[in-house]
Amino acid sequence: MKRNLLRSFLAALLLALATAAAAQDLKSFEAKTTVHKLANGWTFVIVERPVAPVFSFATIADVGSAQEVPGITGLAHMFEHMAFKGTPNIGTTDYAAEKPALEALEAAYQAYEAERLSPRPDAKKLESLLAEFKAKQQQAARYVVHNEFDDILEREGGVGLNASTGADATNYFYSLPANKVELFAFLESERFQHPVFREFYEERNVVREERRMSYESRPIGRLVEQFVTMAFQYHPYQQPGIGSPSDLEAISITDAERFFQTYYVPSNLYTAIVGDVHAETLIPILEKYFGRIAARPVPPPLRTVEPPQVAERTTVLEDPSQPFYLEGYHKPAETHPDQPVYDAIDDILSTGRTSRLYRSLVRDKKLAVDVESFSGFPGQKYPNLWAVLGVPAFGVTDQQVQAAIHEELERLKSEDVTDEELAKFKARSQANLVRALRSNQGLAAQLAEYQRLYGDWRELFRYIDRLNRVTKADIRRVAAETFRASNRTVTMIVNRETKTPAPGK
Repeated sequence: MKRNLLRSFLAALLLALATAAAAQDLKSFEAKTTVHKLANGWTFVIVERPVAPVFSFATIADVGSAQEVPGITGLAHMFEHMAFKGTPNIGTTDYAAEKPALEALEAAYQAYEAERLSPRPDAKKLESLLAEFKAKQQQAARYVVHNEFDDILEREGGVGLNASTGADATNYFYSLPANKVELFAFLESERFQHPVFREFYEERNVVREERRMSYESRPIGRLVEQFVTMAFQYHPYQQPGIGSPSDLEAISITDAERFFQTYYVPSNLYTAIVGDVHAETLIPILEKYFGRIAARPVPPPLRTVEPPQVAERTTVLEDPSQPFYLEGYHKPAETHPDQPVYDAIDDILSTGRTSRLYRSLVRDKKLAVDVESFSGFPGQKYPNLWAVLGVPAFGVTDQQVQAAIHEELERLKSEDVTDEELAKFKARSQANLVRALRSNQGLAAQLAEYQRLYGDWRELFRYIDRLNRVTKADIRRVAAETFRASNRTVTMIVNRETKTPAPGK
């Protein structure tokens, strides 16, 4: 009884401290944070943090593979690559000569594609058109200054230059010395105002190789691709972010320019800037450079909604590799009020060596060498998946891992989690937020993402209030609603050559 009272006291103390800290952080951040929206629709979140003479930024384009359609899959990822190729002023020795060379290159490619995709392509004509395309490619390449965008930033003290593409967002970020704010504004506005799609087809080959290495040559890549395709039968989350093999043979500069004009509009872009900056002097610079980009129509919203799943779906991949077991369940979007409940379930089931799944499957039953759950897959903006991945131990079948996982999911439905488990989740979540706020880059990424998803960066801090309201009853309710066989998609890799060890070995 004394132990239970102590646990209850500690849980209440952690809850009170987390709530107080969140309120204090929000109040202090509001005093040094400015939101500025340009007339063209681009939203900036500026946080003044003069701790060191540097600043970081994160720009999120509200577009990813979910905005693609069959035929152009992989294009969102391709544009991420193209954003580093430069502009009419960067990355070229002579844009006046390069521009017509690129136009001739694209005309040659379109002629080649038209013949290749015709009902009865002529082999000799196809060979001639391909040779013409390659010749135009070499001519356009003569004007390219490789990596000039990257070199400028590195020379001026920039670090962490990178980008990433997800199912519903594309991220761009790096850091610079505080006295390079105007350089940042020029470079970023320049590449989003008029990017030049130079070396497009060379880069397309790079992405095809990336797909081969990440998906086609790796068992886990093949597993995940099959899993997503099975789980989403209508919503574009089903599409591989890197693109389908045939689309990566076909997408063109013309496709990329159309995609850019549709989705890379100022009203679809969110930038957070954190560090030794001052809103009063920064805003006129943002107006000068980013304000020169013309407003364009807001991109059309997605129309397709994944209907409720009505039957369990299972896919078995026979592969001479390490077996894997992966199952997922449909859940609401990140902005749904129940998202903190899914975060609590994740934490209790698979965070650390004291988590339920690790203790049961890895430590006690020795059925798996690793197990983890995750939420918000493959994207966050639209209804997505909660999933769990298990790596069976030698001689253990996927079905044994499956049964052990289901046993733990059933426990969540039928038994309350403990006060200690709930308190640990809330304390860890608070600590994770604090860690995210420590670095300029981490904070910028979080603020831009919350501004994109919620329309208000403050939701980053209000999340603490939301998770503190999670109850044991909430966890049982959400578990019962979600972890149903009819809502389940299963994909597993089975190695038929694996021998089950003899008893006692």
